[in-house]
Amino acid sequence: MNPPPPYRRYALRRCAVPVAAGALLLGVLTPTAAGAAPATASAALATASAEARPADIVQQRLDALVAGDKLPAALAAVRGRDGRTRDYTSGVGDLATGAKVPVDGQVRIGSNTKTFVAVVVLQLVAEGRIQLDGSLDTYLPGLIHGDGIDGKTITVRQILQHTSGLADYVPLVDLSGPDQYIEPRELLDIALAHRPDFAPGDGWKYSNTGYLIAGLIIQKVTGRPVGEEITKRVIDRIGLRHTYFPAQGDMTVHERHPHGYELPEEPGGQLYDITEMDPSWAWAAGAMISTNTDLNRFFAALIGGRLLPPAQLAEMRTTVPAEYMGPGARYGLGLASRPLPCGGLSWGHGGSLPGYVTRGGVTEDGRAANIAVTAAPSPEARQRVADAVDAALCR
Repeated sequence: MNPPPPYRRYALRRCAVPVAAGALLLGVLTPTAAGAAPATASAALATASAEARPADIVQQRLDALVAGDKLPAALAAVRGRDGRTRDYTSGVGDLATGAKVPVDGQVRIGSNTKTFVAVVVLQLVAEGRIQLDGSLDTYLPGLIHGDGIDGKTITVRQILQHTSGLADYVPLVDLSGPDQYIEPRELLDIALAHRPDFAPGDGWKYSNTGYLIAGLIIQKVTGRPVGEEITKRVIDRIGLRHTYFPAQGDMTVHERHPHGYELPEEPGGQLYDITEMDPSWAWAAGAMISTNTDLNRFFAALIGGRLLPPAQLAEMRTTVPAEYMGPGARYGLGLASRPLPCGGLSWGHGGSLPGYVTRGGVTEDGRAANIAVTAAPSPEARQRVADAVDAALCR
């Protein structure tokens, strides 16, 4: 195998938009993509996209992402109005072997992690251990400071809602390779070395830095690692059997999963397998691993009131305009809403990490859809992933 390309600066800020919503759904579970082991990546994609399938809008959208956007694989879980969940796959799960895409396989979920972190913070608010409008300096005295930065003037609410003005650390981080470990405090120092984008509360701009701070606050208040608190308070509480926060040094995806790839920068270039990587640089902003079905279950439980008391859920759903994420998009506390073309709202988040992009959403009446692809596509292709979610939610 050829050596991988230089590790790039991966911007969660640009990738981790919440899921879009909208247009038709369908119903039948169709066969997953099959095929013998192809000799090359391009042959694998051609084999998978050529397979005939029944006319099904979700399957058609996934097939188009594989065939048209040259993504190695796409997989989805859709819960319809009838309460049934249907799984879909397209493409190839492992380009080296030609293995099928595992139904409901695990993927890196990127900034969906933020919603888990926000839930834990709001649970601690409900317990009286954190105040939403308390200053960061209350919980991390003297830590949040820099040129134009004062932790006494930034609140917990603002870091959860991306209204703190703090610079996003992700575009500023240089990583030497996918196995590099970096401490959260190092990441925070990178952000605090830059002037804020605006004064606290004077604007909205997506910043992963706020969720580094949220993770540090959780650890300071509870005395436990943020991953343990997420596991105890969210994952175990609602029975997410295929979701976890990776332990320090864990570079693997534990269960059945499609491989994640870096798309070539030049047409006709080679795809690089980047499934195994150290997600420490994403930490509380985006390190978690899950499945489409577990994400549907999580967001449905959240919107259904199973994770937060009514007062804290109302705070989470109190939103400000976030047009950067799309027409009509609004952002609450680690949770985003978007209008559905068929009426109503979709609630969710979405996320990206090298090798994987996820989009999804849930509705008040129990519909849910989540789609994952196994490479970070162009902005246009990301929109087509979101459009496929729309199609699933609006049947």
